[in-house]
Amino acid sequence: MKKVLSFGEMMLRLKPPANERILQTNTFEGTYGGAEANVAVSLALLGNDVSYLSKFPNNLLGESAIATLRKYGVDTKKIIKGDGRLGIYFFEKGASVRSTNVVYDRAYSAFSLAKADEFHWETIFADVSYFYFSGITPAISEELEKTILSACKYCQEHDIPVVCDMNYRGKMWSPEKARKVMSKVMEYVTVCIAHDEDFEATLGIKAFDGDSTRGIAQEDSFKQAMKEVMKQYPNCKMVTSILRDIHSVEESTWKALLLTDGQFYETDSYKMHVMEGVAAGDAFGAGLMHGILHDYTPEDMVRFGLAASVLKLTITGDLNLVSEADIKNVMESGSASRLSR
Repeated sequence: MKKVLSFGEMMLRLKPPANERILQTNTFEGTYGGAEANVAVSLALLGNDVSYLSKFPNNLLGESAIATLRKYGVDTKKIIKGDGRLGIYFFEKGASVRSTNVVYDRAYSAFSLAKADEFHWETIFADVSYFYFSGITPAISEELEKTILSACKYCQEHDIPVVCDMNYRGKMWSPEKARKVMSKVMEYVTVCIAHDEDFEATLGIKAFDGDSTRGIAQEDSFKQAMKEVMKQYPNCKMVTSILRDIHSVEESTWKALLLTDGQFYETDSYKMHVMEGVAAGDAFGAGLMHGILHDYTPEDMVRFGLAASVLKLTITGDLNLVSEADIKNVMESGSASRLSR
């Protein structure tokens, strides 16, 4: 079986109950999540062989986070431990016209303090078929920029495809810094996942005008941007993106595009009532990876990825706790509204 290595930071996620604000709450629900960890859990739940690489603090919070990964079938043997803390992010769910908000508390985490020479790629990649990470990881520290670049170079030298979700986070770095780093990373990327502002913020390629209420209407602009990615980075063999019309925190419409071998593939649109708008991009990335691992057609890859993504919008927490059958049910029928009994 082909094995995926997913590399990034897993954090403690603290969320006020219901739609309470951080300023008013006295209670936080504690779970774990983080882009690449979310992808690893999704892939494991879909029956894939996936390993997660990170650095965790050598304390009970680190052990609890690792236990969460193991619980869902992720291989944690490559994880290293050391000084520092577990990063935290606070998730404040919005409502109606009030946006969902995230507050990061991840400075001095064990992962952010990691050094590039702690990761021995010859050993780490010995049994790996695909390498997955997001643009969040090199945004954490200059050492992790070096780490990502060295990992990507090793992959290129050893014919290991690299899958990268651009995943721009404006609270972590500027577009100028992101472009400087990610333009180097893209020289090694085989599959590029980019949504909304990711194209311009990380690659300097305009795809989206910033009006989140009419993302789908900008399909032609997204297609031109996807072509430009492949033109600028010939190593990249596939580019894919989610397009969204966000009407409010709870109501939105989603579709997806994929470009490979000079041909576009697109999904139908899903009109969604959103329970929690977090980690749907990670669910898409995992769904796409599942399609790649199982030799789906490009059309089915992007359809499976989007079905996984919109299912995540119905689930609280970072982790997309669904099966392959759940995803295929939505992929084929457009919904899962019938009572299952």
